[in-house]
Order: sequence, then C-alpha cells, then structure tokens
Amino acid sequence: MGKTLHPGPMSKTKKWDPALWASPVPFGLTKVKPRHIRDTAKIAWDNKDNLNYAKNIITKGVCDGCALGVGGLQDQTLKGPHMCTTRFNVLRLNTAPPIRPEILHQDIDELRKLSSRELRELGRVPYPMMRRKGDRKFIRISWDEAMDKIAEKMRKLDPKQYAFYLTSRGITNESYYTAAKVSRFLGTNNIDNASRICHSPSKTAMKRSVGVGASTCNYQDWMGTDVLVFWGSVAANSSPVSTKYMMEAKKRGTKIIVINPYKEPSMEKYWVPSVTESALFGTRIADDFYEVNIGGDIAMMHGIMKHWFGMEAEAEGSAINHEFVHNHVNNYEELKETVSRQSWEEIEQSSGISRERIGELAGLMARSENGVMVWALGLTMHKHATDNISQVCNLSLLRGWLGRKYNGLMPLRGHSSVQGSGEMGADPFVLPGGDYDEANRERIEDVWNFKLPQWPGDSVGITIENAMLPDDNERKLKLYYMSGGNFLETMPDPDFVAEALANLEIRVHQDIILNTSTLLDAKETVIVLPAKTRYEQDGGGLSTSTERMIYFSPEIEGNRNRIKEARSEWQIYVDLARRVKPDEAHLVGFNSGQEIREEIAKANPQYDGVQYLKNSGDVYQYGGAWLCEGGVCPTPDGRANLISIDIPDNNRKAGEFKLLMRRGKQFNSMVYGDHDAFNEMGRYDALISEEDARSQGIQEGEPVVIYNVNGVFQGFARLADIKPGNIGIQFPEGNYLVPKGIYENFAEMPDYTVDVKLEKADHFNANKDRQYYEKPVADLEDNPN
Repeated sequence: MGKTLHPGPMSKTKKWDPALWASPVPFGLTKVKPRHIRDTAKIAWDNKDNLNYAKNIITKGVCDGCALGVGGLQDQTLKGPHMCTTRFNVLRLNTAPPIRPEILHQDIDELRKLSSRELRELGRVPYPMMRRKGDRKFIRISWDEAMDKIAEKMRKLDPKQYAFYLTSRGITNESYYTAAKVSRFLGTNNIDNASRICHSPSKTAMKRSVGVGASTCNYQDWMGTDVLVFWGSVAANSSPVSTKYMMEAKKRGTKIIVINPYKEPSMEKYWVPSVTESALFGTRIADDFYEVNIGGDIAMMHGIMKHWFGMEAEAEGSAINHEFVHNHVNNYEELKETVSRQSWEEIEQSSGISRERIGELAGLMARSENGVMVWALGLTMHKHATDNISQVCNLSLLRGWLGRKYNGLMPLRGHSSVQGSGEMGADPFVLPGGDYDEANRERIEDVWNFKLPQWPGDSVGITIENAMLPDDNERKLKLYYMSGGNFLETMPDPDFVAEALANLEIRVHQDIILNTSTLLDAKETVIVLPAKTRYEQDGGGLSTSTERMIYFSPEIEGNRNRIKEARSEWQIYVDLARRVKPDEAHLVGFNSGQEIREEIAKANPQYDGVQYLKNSGDVYQYGGAWLCEGGVCPTPDGRANLISIDIPDNNRKAGEFKLLMRRGKQFNSMVYGDHDAFNEMGRYDALISEEDARSQGIQEGEPVVIYNVNGVFQGFARLADIKPGNIGIQFPEGNYLVPKGIYENFAEMPDYTVDVKLEKADHFNANKDRQYYEKPVADLEDNPN
C-alpha cells in the first residue's frame, strides 16, 4: 500500500535525563518492582539442563512471547540488545525434557490434582497418547494409530460437526496457513484462533473505518510523535520491551497518556533492565492517567470530540484537520450531529471523567500535530468492542493522524504471530488475503485447486456451545481438533466449557505440554499429539509482529531434551489430510516449509516477499512503513469512514460494580507467579478503591465475596487506585463470573464485562444462610399443622 519503506533500527538517545528518573535510589531498592536480575537467574537455573540450547533460542530465534517481534536480541525499532523476563518465562516450554512415564501414566485423578502451571512444569508431551471412555490413565499409541483414529472419525462425520482451533503459543504462519487450507480441504469452515478473544474486534473496526486490519504505523512512530495515547493497554506488562520504546519516546519529547480504570503501576514507573540508566533509576512512563469507567471509553471519546466541535465553533481549524477530512474522510457532518446531541451530563456519568478533565486531554490532542493511538484488551473484551475502536479511529481521522510518520492506529497484539493467524486464513470469516466473500473465495480456489465450503463457519465460542446441541442437529460438534489452548482458562463460564468439552465424542490436543483441559473426559476418546516448538519446526518458520514485520526464525539445533516423536504442526495437518482424503491429498501435500512460504506469497499478495526469507534475522514488512500512506485507504472510494454511534447504556444498577480482569505475573493465561511484580497483588486479591471500601466497611486484606448470577469469587480486598464503582481481579480466576453466550455483534468476541456485587465475606455467608433457612417450603406452607 505504502511506498515508504521502514528505515531499520534507529540509535537510542545516549544522554541521560534525570527528569525522567522514577527513583534516586539505585536499582529501585525498597520499591515494589520486578526483580529482573533475580528472575533471570532463576530462569537460567530452571534451564540448566539445556542451557546452551536456551542461549541459542534467545540469540538466534524470533521471540515466541509477545508480538513486538524481537529476532535474536535485536529488533527493527532500536539498536542494541532487547531482553525481557516474559520471553525468558516461556523459554522452558522449548527446553524442557519429556514428562516421566511414571507421572504421565498415573491415574487420571492424580494428574487432575495439578494446576496448569504444575502440569506445565512436568515437561513436554513425549509421544502420541489416548484415553478412551472409562480408562483411568493415558496409554501410549503410535502416530499411525492416532492419526488413523482421527481420520476414521472425520470420514464418518458431516464437516459441520468437527472444528479446528489454533492458539498462539509460538505457532508459525506456516502452521496457521496449512491448518486453514487443510480444514477447507476437508470441507469445514469451523476453524478459529486465539485472536477471537483478544483483537478480533480491532480488525473489524479498522476495516470499516480505514480499510485495513493491522497497525497502520510502527513502533518508531512512538518516538517523535507529540502524543502517544494508550487506551485499555498495559503494554509494560504484556510487552515489556515496549518500555524501552516508551523511554526513548519520552526523551524525544512525546507525551504519554494512559486511559484505564486502574492506574497500573507498570505504566507509571518501570525499570528497563537492558538500559543502564533505567535499570539503575527507573523511568517515569505516563505523563497523565485518566481513570475511566469500565465501558465508559466511548463516552469519553464523545466528550473529546464534543470539546473539539466547541473549539471549532469559536475558531475554525483549532481542533479539526479540515484539509485531511475534506480530502480523505466521509461522514463528517453525520458524526458531528451525533456527538453534538450527547449531553455533558451523559458523557460524565458514563465515562466517570469530568468535563474539565476531558477538556484537558482534548486540548492536548488538538495542539498535537502528530499522534499515535494504541489499544489492547481494555477496549476489545466488550460487547461493544468494535464500536470502541471505531471511535478511536474517529479521533485519529479528525486530527489527520494517519498514513504518515509519527502518526497511526496500533492494536497492540499480545502474542507472537497472532497477527498472522487471520492473514493466513485460520479464521471462519476470512481466507488468505481477504474476507470470505465470493471474489476472494474464487481467487483462493484458483490457488488451491479445490472448491471451498460455501456455508459460514462458527467462531470459537459458538463452536464450544455447539458441542451441547442435540445429536441429530447438523451443527452438533462431535470432534474438536485443537492446536494448543486451554478453554477452561480463557473462555467465560469454565464449568459450562468443561461440560461441553467432555460432551465431545473425540477431542484432539496437539500440543507441547499438558493443561487442565487435556485431562477432561470425552464420550469416546481423548487423543494427545506431541508437537514440535517453533524452534524445532522443519524448515524454520515465520511470525508476524504487531507492526506487520514478518520475521524468519530458523530451525535451531542442539536440543539436549529433544522430543524424538514430536512433529512439526504443519506436517501433522498434511498427514491428517492424506488419511482423510487419500485420493486428493496431493492438493495439500507440502513437503517443506519453503513450499508453504512460496504458496503463502501467492495466496496472500501482501506476503509476496516472504518466500525469500531463509536465514536468521531475515525480515519483511508488508504494506510499507505506513498503511493508508498519504491518507489513501483501501476502501471502495479510497476514503476513510467516520462511524457514528450513540453512547451505549451500561445498565449499571445501584449497589453493583463493573468487573475488570487484568493479568498479573503471567503471560496471558499462563501463570508464572502467585503475586504481581508491580503491585504485589495475589491471584485471589480484589482491587477496590478506598472510596468503595469505606462505603462497604471493608478493610485492607479483609476477606470479600464478589458475586452475580453467574458465579462467586472469594478473595481478599486490596485497596488500590482504581476508579470507584469498578473492581479488579485476575484473569482467568474471574472467568466464573462471566456468562457464556454473549458476544460482540461484529467480531463475536465474548463479552467479559459484567456487573457484580461486593460484600464482606462474613456478611455474604450469613446472608446466604439466612436466605436458605428462611426460604419457604411449599409442603409446610400448605400444611396447617
């Protein structure tokens, strides 16, 4: 799309800036902060049996953690080494030895006593296994037996009755692409991936607003822009290397604004371990925090636009970039009318931010010639997520922050190459290179040389629900094939999820480790297949970063704990296709990773160039430095679209709170510690404002109960700087409070925002007992004696 190419890594500012220091005390002693040196030493100790291989992964491989895209110790943003404990934490997944047989084949109830963290620490899945209904333990089987059993079942089922799912734990573009092709070859559109429950609304919103589904800018655009705004994103926690970018941006004069219900400590101060100045004295990150109500972001954005339109009434051009809007944007008058009819009372009530404070931010943004908008799950895990992000796009378009240096829209991805999952077609609504529409379907049929299914596939949440349909329903899910993932710890209503997964006839877990979902029963058989990691994948592999950089990660030799029977994930999919449809299997018969990359370049024209990536450090950015360069969008008329919506009704009732779920010492659902390194929050602590604690008579550390019609969470009160009326607990521990079956209208993201009640634990239990004993008993009521 764009003609300008990324210039490559830039040099850091060398001069120290004491004005940015978080503390004059060296190394943050006495402060609550990550202990990077201690944690790194522990990780080195944990990998001591395979330390040289671990070193090779770090220095030669592309990070399989977050989506910043660090290859070896370098990236395309800043010169110098980049390291973080998030990457180090997932290292053991690649270096671990096989699980010992005496542990692996013990009674299933003994394994079920272990958490996913404890199961992960047992080691890697060593060989194919299965457990039939009634079996008390896994038994070892051959690859042929495992694959034949899956293929035999698939041949008996209607393709609407089986589904594929791919998580984002280091899976490569080659695997995503092969799975997408094989699923359609086998006749099903039921294929989905982990982005469904993180950034799928970002894609739907950006496509309707600006015609693209990925970040329009680069991390380098943070460094030199006037204002960098984080909406519902704790980048310092999810993508720690980004703190180095923020530090450099601050040194170059960028103002950093954070909009989040909780004043996250990691976005206030951070000690960047790979920068001497910051490692010693820390870095103050945010210039200002706006603690918005959960679900109040749209109201706040309407307030900013309303303030701008007020400025325009006094002086045209004081807030709106009229030249950009006139040349590149549709629906200006419609948006202005919609925003103008919103009252300030409604805006303040919904957002929880005063008119004066909104005016301060609106003024800063109006004075900023350049700006970058960054967001994450705080905007996407809502039933109105697409509308949230459309309003972010509105703000950028009104200011002309698109398609040029120091400007852009950035959905900050959490997992390495999850950006590539949909671009490879591992999504029920898309194919490689575009949507699942007639034109793109016909184009892909020409590339693949077989007809694609015409019926719409289901997203992951609906697919799980389909496991509970009656047996005679044509969409009754009977077989689920999963590459990684643990729905028990990612999806709403874990009890229902467990019931649905156990109601499947066959469940396939293609993975490198066990987790709690692997241990559930099935009506017929559970099959476990040992997968190779990214660094073992035959022929190496590709991953796509947040900023559209496609990195090549080579196969890394020297694994002392090599799993002899593990196979590359793309090879397993090819083998499955061969067994289900042997007469046509040549149509998906890839023999090497290079063959897959050559076909990817044809199937998704944006990826034309990846076929030349063959060595460690090779990288290609699709679309140029900026998508929509010069303001020209890949929409039918080449213009961006302002999206007008009303402020949603959050339906909060008196005495109820909105629930915020955050990640503590973990990488998404993989927990690595019991207490958060930034605020010492425990897994069962609940963040409560001092104002709410006073009104409830709750003291610091006191047992509390958070509940609604869906479930009960028992924990301990932790007073925190969180917006009153909102409560924060950990993900996934809070998933029991979230109902199943409620989805965002456009992307089918499950809605994780719920209303809850809060009580002191002793009050809750006493009231529960009283309600039980005082409940009328019909027989006694009718009997006068």
